[in-house]
Amino acid sequence: MEVFYPLSAQEKNDTTTKMAAPMSNVDEIRNRVILGEFGVKNVHTTDYPGNYPGYDDTWDLEKFKKTFRIDIVHSDEDTLEFDMIGIDASIANAFRRILLAEVPTMAIEKVFIYNNTSIIQDEILAHRLGLVPIKADPRLFEYRNPVYSGDIKWLPIGNQADVFADAKIGPVHGDILLAQLRPGQELDVVMHCVKGIGKDHAKFSPVATASYRLLPEITLLQTIEGEQAERLKRCFSPGVIEIQNVNGRKVAKVVNSRLDTCSREVLRHDDLKNLVKLGRVRDHFIFSVESTGILPPDVLVTEAINVLISKCQKFLTELDMAEMD
Repeated sequence: MEVFYPLSAQEKNDTTTKMAAPMSNVDEIRNRVILGEFGVKNVHTTDYPGNYPGYDDTWDLEKFKKTFRIDIVHSDEDTLEFDMIGIDASIANAFRRILLAEVPTMAIEKVFIYNNTSIIQDEILAHRLGLVPIKADPRLFEYRNPVYSGDIKWLPIGNQADVFADAKIGPVHGDILLAQLRPGQELDVVMHCVKGIGKDHAKFSPVATASYRLLPEITLLQTIEGEQAERLKRCFSPGVIEIQNVNGRKVAKVVNSRLDTCSREVLRHDDLKNLVKLGRVRDHFIFSVESTGILPPDVLVTEAINVLISKCQKFLTELDMAEMD
């Protein structure tokens, strides 16, 4: 897997210029989704991802290795934006679903309320506590297993303080409101955390959001200048279209189509809609991952990849067993 880090402003402009180059009808059908005034063109649904009727799209591993790459656009403590290029929508959606529902985290499962004199009912309080993100690395814990009488063992609780001395286990945020207490009211609660995944309960989901979209592509079919250029700029999100001075004329140029929200506002203007082609690159996915704070977003993506790998390995094992039978 190749990983590339953020492009410079010049490199982004060069990429936009290259993408605006004309392509054959065959390439457009297979590689672009075209946004029309009243619909979307070049959308195909087949039983095999990446395969389109009438074309030889046999999957090739070597070709995939050459075309597949990941570009990291932005990364900080809580969010990660990256491009995944050269894959089918089914694979992109698999990553999204795994991030939402199958990357394990730690969350409060059992709440033992010994005293609650606040106005918050016990059930509501327990529910709130369960949704508090817990900053504990789930990779250091095991899933719950069925317990039998033979499994009863003595474990010194004090040892846990040594094992997890550097883990800093506790809520991700210390200012999440659980209950308002009036004078004389109190809460006496003991909570047990367990390891789980989002498809069991939303409280285990490690991401606030995990989404993707296709890379927008805007092609100007002819030179647009003057008042038309100004109107064209206003039809798109800020930063998509810029006005440049060319020999004393105001000429519109696509600067960064990535920022476009694909609102299709330009198609409302009769004198502009035939001068612009709106599309999306079919195999270029822009991912946005926002962590709840339990784990950094880059770790979450890595864990999602590991989950997908384990799924593939399990599937291959099942195939081998089926052949043996």
